[in-house]
Amino acid sequence: MKISNSNSPTVIDLFAGCGGLSLGLEQAGFFPLFVSELNSDARETYLLNRDERFPHLRDRFNVADIKECVGDPNFFTNLWAELSNHFSAIYERGSVDLVVGGPPCQGFSGIGLRRSYSVDKRQLPSNHLFQDMAFFIHNVRPKMFLFENVQGLLRARWTSAGDKGEIFRDVLRTFQELEGYNVRYSLVHAKQFGVPQNRPRVLLVGVRSDVALPTSTDIDAIESGFLPSGKDDFHDLEDVLGDLCDPNFEYGGATKQYTQSAETEASKYYRTRPDGTIMRRGSRLTEQEYSKHSQKVRDKFSYMIENGGEIPAHFQTKKFAQRLMPRRWSAQGPTITATSLPDDFVHFSQARTPTVREWARLQTFPDWYEFAGKRTTGGLRRAGNPRENIHEREVPKYTQIGNAVPVKMAYEVGKHFRKILDP
Repeated sequence: MKISNSNSPTVIDLFAGCGGLSLGLEQAGFFPLFVSELNSDARETYLLNRDERFPHLRDRFNVADIKECVGDPNFFTNLWAELSNHFSAIYERGSVDLVVGGPPCQGFSGIGLRRSYSVDKRQLPSNHLFQDMAFFIHNVRPKMFLFENVQGLLRARWTSAGDKGEIFRDVLRTFQELEGYNVRYSLVHAKQFGVPQNRPRVLLVGVRSDVALPTSTDIDAIESGFLPSGKDDFHDLEDVLGDLCDPNFEYGGATKQYTQSAETEASKYYRTRPDGTIMRRGSRLTEQEYSKHSQKVRDKFSYMIENGGEIPAHFQTKKFAQRLMPRRWSAQGPTITATSLPDDFVHFSQARTPTVREWARLQTFPDWYEFAGKRTTGGLRRAGNPRENIHEREVPKYTQIGNAVPVKMAYEVGKHFRKILDP
């Protein structure tokens, strides 16, 4: 018996990571048809959170390496046949509504540059995956596509002697050369979409010419009507994380039940299950495990909390500067960006770094969303070593979350895309 997807707009997610972009689009009404994610832990996170609602993704419609798609001359023909056989709809080139993807960005981001050694960016295989995404789009010919990446892409060079911004010019040209699409891009900040962090990101949008035309000749995607302008309705961190604060927490331990009720608008959002019910005090809480900091580190963090984030000289190290997460934002709004390194930040009221669950809330993942793999890792396991041709990286939970597209941002973008697809 064929499965119905209720005529919902369809999406294919490439380089899906742990699924933040997909989740926001799903909340906006998109139906995920197919997913690709290379890392096994991130892919498992994506699938385990969709096993109940979208079992076809695990059963048939996922692939690890996008190279398996673009390198197989029969891949797309087989995909259309399998989709048409599984669902009560005919799938063919041009019938998918949306293809999205955020190719790995370690070579373009600030954190990534810390870990990419001295190789030129041309030598990092992950920096060329945008070409595979463009090839995939050419073959699928969706009504729309979205490419997402870090702000650093706008100024990145292929080599140390190259021109600033040359990589992005190549990326933009690659997508602009896709026949029949109008392409625009914008640098946006996650706080524009209700996310409690700054998080600048480049969003490049393509809309098929027979679907909609830009409202302006401006290359900016917001000015041209391809992206929403957003709104600054973010919450303060005290409201985002306050209900997770366990006064009896233990270093190296875990809080496995909510110790407080959901009182704020923010906490109710995070604690709402897919069926609409809200997790109560005493309900199961996951990913609230605490790092086992040394006494010296605890003292340092306590001093920072008591002195507005100041780090005294005898506590300063050569490590990347740690920042105290503020209870409430200043007039300029969120100033932090969640990365793969939670130890860059200190909790606003407890002398510790954020937990995985708190990190996930910064990316607006609801609390029912669970994460597969290790909690954290480090060294070569997380960084690889391009000079030795070691490009494999472990992607623990913190890194999966730090790499994700904030769910609320994806939701707002998805709502806007639906207006374009169904005016």
